[in-house]
Amino acid sequence: EKDTEEEEVELRFHSPELLEEDNEIDVTTAESIGKVAILILNRPKAANAMGTKMLMQLNDALLSLSNDETKVRCVVLTSCSPKVFSAGADLKERRQMTQEEAAAFVTMLRSTFDAMEVLSVPVIAAVEGVALGGGLEIALTADIIVAGKNAKFGLPETGLAIIPGAGGTQRLPRRVGVARAKDLIYTGRDAKKKALE
Repeated sequence: EKDTEEEEVELRFHSPELLEEDNEIDVTTAESIGKVAILILNRPKAANAMGTKMLMQLNDALLSLSNDETKVRCVVLTSCSPKVFSAGADLKERRQMTQEEAAAFVTMLRSTFDAMEVLSVPVIAAVEGVALGGGLEIALTADIIVAGKNAKFGLPETGLAIIPGAGGTQRLPRRVGVARAKDLIYTGRDAKKKALE
């Protein structure tokens, strides 16, 4: 008989004190478990909100991984915080942008997420805590999402009349089906990890 109890996934997080202060993306190669690259969202004071600096560093990391001669076999995208994977785009930074700068930022966001999605190795998003807006959208670029017991997903920007701009409206239906995706997109409500299963 099949065990119907859910298996809880324990996710480990890196202490922000151990990560380099100026880096908003840290790349660690975990040789002890094979050739696995770990990308750590490292902006805990801003709930890992994605600003220009973080995206530029993420682009650099992805470019390095795509040209990697050591042949990394897998990439794990995670957070330095057990409470938040990513709160999405940095709205404080965005408020300061002109329309042209905001359009350029959204273009960079899309191209970064597209680059993550087409990496030649499997990408695993290890999500614990909230993954909202762009946080959910970047998780959706992964081949596999491993959600911890406190993971919450959502696209709250739709409540502000902002359409998810980094591919979430395309990737979410492919992952969870059209009906569930419409529910999350139209209502803007958060969903526990079960909604993405």
